[in-house]
Amino acid sequence: MSVEVAALAGLSLVERDGGVTFEVRVQPRASRAAFVGLHGDAVKVALTAPPVDGAANGALVALVAEVLGVPRRRVSLVRGEKSRQKVVRVEETTAQAVRAALAAALVSV
Repeated sequence: MSVEVAALAGLSLVERDGGVTFEVRVQPRASRAAFVGLHGDAVKVALTAPPVDGAANGALVALVAEVLGVPRRRVSLVRGEKSRQKVVRVEETTAQAVRAALAAALVSV
């Protein structure tokens, strides 16, 4: 088990009203899109999209949906549209399912 996956156990996932909310730290204009580790209490996400006209936000939603195996319509930004620090909400899932999917995504990096 890598250090990032072990630390992921302490990631703050808030499960409420049939969905899960968690913080992400975005690194736009990266060479590839991936979950790359932790940044404080947030999951660090590298995105190839630039932070222009919502491109990075759209790329983030698409990546989270892909990694969690849910439709894009279930993933939304709660806070941080114009910031690197964002809060993401995933509907119709559990904290346990999100933690397992993020851990698998970190392992594959």
